Amino acid sequence: MKYLLLLFIVIVVTLSCEKDKVDHIPTPYILDIPSHFPVMQIPEDNPMTVEGVALGRRLFYEKQLSGDNTISCAACHSPSNAFSDPNQYSEGIDGILGTRNSMALINVGWNDFFFWDGRAKTLEEQILIPVEDPIEMHDNWASVMSTISTDLTYKNMFFEAFQTTDIDSTHAAKAIAQFIRTMISGSSKYDVMYKAENNLLLTVSEQNIYSTVTPQETAGYDLFKSLNGADCFHCHNGPLVQVQKFSNNGLDAIFTDNGRGAITENLNDMGKFKVPTLRNIEYSGPYMHDGRFETLDEVIEHYSSGVQISSTIDPLIEFASQGGVQLDAFEKDLVKKFLLTLTDETFINNPDFQEPK
Repeated sequence: MKYLLLLFIVIVVTLSCEKDKVDHIPTPYILDIPSHFPVMQIPEDNPMTVEGVALGRRLFYEKQLSGDNTISCAACHSPSNAFSDPNQYSEGIDGILGTRNSMALINVGWNDFFFWDGRAKTLEEQILIPVEDPIEMHDNWASVMSTISTDLTYKNMFFEAFQTTDIDSTHAAKAIAQFIRTMISGSSKYDVMYKAENNLLLTVSEQNIYSTVTPQETAGYDLFKSLNGADCFHCHNGPLVQVQKFSNNGLDAIFTDNGRGAITENLNDMGKFKVPTLRNIEYSGPYMHDGRFETLDEVIEHYSSGVQISSTIDPLIEFASQGGVQLDAFEKDLVKKFLLTLTDETFINNPDFQEPK
């Protein structure tokens, strides 16, 4: 009888655990989207959940995603550098350098395509690529998932997020994508300037910030938008400070990297690259697809006097024929002061984006 009673208790406990396991429903994650931002389109097959975001955050910092367990996604997307790489080119596990600068992960939930050349159409698709790239993490997803699946914590987290015991790359990519979609930057001085400009209601704290906007920052913003000034607004405007397009911004007369053209094989796309956001640009250098400019001063100088003509030059760079917009030293300084208003310290230091303990 003693053994039968013990067996009965074991069966009841097991069935109870299984019932709890089957009945677990992920908690919907409500994105904290600034009031002046557009709605973020979330894929129907990857809804945001608290459990999915937590799993994605852990995987984002997981070094076991690389072939020798030395680097994670965060190795090339550092929080202190606006989730970009402070080096011109990122170094993979085999000591091989990439050929393009690592893009900053800021507000990418609103992006229509990914990588400098747009070769990935979704964030989930983009996430799958670096793990198997031989010059980056140089592993394969089957091996990674085999290792991850032996970790009880991961097994529980995957089940809680996706109600599955089959731990695979698709679910891993979905989880990381959920985490990255939470990485929203919308609390800079620029945001207050933008809201005031568009007659949007300011909170008390925003009103206090707006009172600190300097005449130089306002003048720099005016230059930034002016067709006869810095003329930046065609590609960098709105809350995201980014237009969803590919552009040849006059870096080279002869291309050493065909950019979008290498993907489409269309001559009209040669030398074009994805337009990046300017948010947190103070922290996301070096700049351009190949990281050729180390400072904001170099970037401003390029658009002022260094634009190179080629067959696919963006027609919206209206002063390309004279090498750029020809700003004087005072105007360059004003534009730089405005660009610094795009810094969002709350984003850089948000504890929810840091490596989990």
